[in-house]
Amino acid sequence: MIQNKISVLMGIYNCADTLPEAIDSILNQTYTNWELILCDDASTDNTYQVALKYQQKYPDKIILLKNEKNLTLAPTLNKCLAMANGEFIARMDGDDLCEPERFNLEIEALKQNPDFVIVSCNMDLFDSAGTFRTVHYKEYPTQKDLIHGPQFCHAGCMVRTEAIRAVIGYSESPTRKRVEDFDLWVRMYHAGYCGMNILRPLYHMRDDRNALKRRSFDNRLNGCRVTYYACKYAKMPFYVTFYLLTISMVKYFVPQFIYRYIHSINK
Repeated sequence: MIQNKISVLMGIYNCADTLPEAIDSILNQTYTNWELILCDDASTDNTYQVALKYQQKYPDKIILLKNEKNLTLAPTLNKCLAMANGEFIARMDGDDLCEPERFNLEIEALKQNPDFVIVSCNMDLFDSAGTFRTVHYKEYPTQKDLIHGPQFCHAGCMVRTEAIRAVIGYSESPTRKRVEDFDLWVRMYHAGYCGMNILRPLYHMRDDRNALKRRSFDNRLNGCRVTYYACKYAKMPFYVTFYLLTISMVKYFVPQFIYRYIHSINK
């Protein structure tokens, strides 16, 4: 059986310690027709050197790019996307892991559901002590579901290449920084596309317990911008939009320990 090609996009930045495990989890996939496109975003550690060793060992499978200055995630992923030769685009981060059958299950889901262009999965969150939470997603998210936030695990997703290119990839606007994935899903659904989730934790995200500290006012505002468009495209009443935007901004001013508790019980 001829396998369709998957292009795996991985922006890497200061992840030298975890990158070998991440790349190994791609090498260990049961689905074998893939290319891994790595782009180092001007790391200050030896991330590029680690990636280079893998590229030299697997020159037919791995493409390695390098930014001369730090561009952030969206431009880095778009740079990878421009190099992609596969019919499907998969994502992966340089500090995470995924199950060996992830690619096989995701590509089969897309083949069996030709109306879908996005497939992702539930994900486990883990740290040095092991897995401590599983994030569950709705199996068939609708456009209205997006008003509540991203409905897919971004790093664990697979999309049809023609669809992500049709919406011009990731927005590089500063107003979409740190919400690039949410913005992508909103724009794809607005363009008439839709997707599904495999209700198994095929992706394992290394938890960064400092992530909440990086939720700056600007990042929260960016999330509100995308939420506004999600509500607009879903034709939600004004009071619903106002309520969701207000709640989102209020969370920024809530003491961190309270927000952490709210965040945990909503996952």
